[in-house]
Amino acid sequence: LDNRILSLYSKGMSYEDIQEHLEDLYGLQISTGHLSTITDKILPVVEQWRSRPLEPVYAFVWLDAVHFKVRQDGKVISKAAYNILAIDLQGRKDLLGIYIGDAESARFWLSVLTDLQARGVKDLLICSIDNLSGFGDAIETVYPKADVQLCLVHQVRTSMRYVVSKDQKAVAADLKPIYQSANVAGAEQKLADFIDRWGHKYPLVVESWQRNWLRLTRFFEYPAAIRKVVYTTNTVEGFHRQIRCVTKS
Repeated sequence: LDNRILSLYSKGMSYEDIQEHLEDLYGLQISTGHLSTITDKILPVVEQWRSRPLEPVYAFVWLDAVHFKVRQDGKVISKAAYNILAIDLQGRKDLLGIYIGDAESARFWLSVLTDLQARGVKDLLICSIDNLSGFGDAIETVYPKADVQLCLVHQVRTSMRYVVSKDQKAVAADLKPIYQSANVAGAEQKLADFIDRWGHKYPLVVESWQRNWLRLTRFFEYPAAIRKVVYTTNTVEGFHRQIRCVTKS
């Protein structure tokens, strides 16, 4: 029965749903407190997984946080789950860890990366991240040889915040040739073209691209197949969608 309850819980069913299910099928009446005691049995297994030793090197790593509303001390508050999804040198995908914090910050990411180092990770080759301030610096503090690639999708979204609605479609169209160029030299020329057309009207957009240019164009150093993998954080965001399918109830 415990295994059946854990199976239902892992599929995203609430305690109330599980109570109704057990009563309908088996005529059993189990309190939410009893259900909580049963599901808490997996906590030592989770803790063992969270502290397991890791591989010394990972080729591709996506780091991102997903936010949830949770009940704590009688109040509903926001929490951030920091997720590290990676591909090792044998091409196997692995979730290195899930860390819970109050809000996403570069300081907390630094503690996460330090924990990865303590668990045996000596180097990360290519890290794909969003545009959180100080995030790239935190990675390079712990792994100074890592190549940090900022998510271009996030960069375009950030740019649109400074653009009036009537110009957004045209601005997005003129940004696309920058990151679709064949090499970094071509990207620099396309950025210059963008500045000529939009720089006077949207200087904050230009400033953002110029400030982050080194980390936005890191992917040009790699072959086309690798570029498709690392230029965005879509891989870990797809994992976030899977989490929400289970946790939304």
